[in-house]
Amino acid sequence: MSQPTVSPQQTAPSFGDVTLEHYLSELAAKVPAPGGGAVAALHVAQAAALVAMVARYTTRTKDTENRPVIDRIIEAADAARARSLALADADAAAFTAVGAAYKLPKDTDDQVAERTAAINAALVEAARVPAAVVDEADEILSLAGELLPIGNPNVVTDIGAAADAARAAAQSSQLNIEINVASLPAALGDDFAAALVRVETIAARADALHAQVLHVVRG
Repeated sequence: MSQPTVSPQQTAPSFGDVTLEHYLSELAAKVPAPGGGAVAALHVAQAAALVAMVARYTTRTKDTENRPVIDRIIEAADAARARSLALADADAAAFTAVGAAYKLPKDTDDQVAERTAAINAALVEAARVPAAVVDEADEILSLAGELLPIGNPNVVTDIGAAADAARAAAQSSQLNIEINVASLPAALGDDFAAALVRVETIAARADALHAQVLHVVRG
């Protein structure tokens, strides 16, 4: 039995191409997407940008010894930012697809089966996207922790801000994973258990990094 293709009727502009005012207006509007999932992805995109910014400020002559590490961090953070922007787009599309799947006809047994398959596929994708955001938050926290001891102290607070944004991204993603998994058969939902467990670890690491930055600021 073929599974129907569920896609939004209209392709929304990419989050990377719209103004901040347009994004916030859409977020505040009575429309299904963007919502909390896109916000989570943009949280981690901002965290990645902050890490990259601090790293770029750590390219002084006195930082020559650490330049290979700094260059690697810049490259990794820039790549994470690009992936996270793409995840914001993917989340909006996934949420729209879930709504479209629930609207499929269910007048016959075949239609019910096709609708159920479409709903499950859409919910899996809607959970997969925030799980990928958790991955990005995990990586950004690792980069931020690596950068803290060698980063330019004049912008050290931005490492703390990156940690806070990564924590927010992970914890918001936890909510979106949970709500989608709750409607899935256990055999499909169990695939996301590891991501949910990692959120707690990420939150603890982010809190610890925030505290380290605060210690540096207070001297």
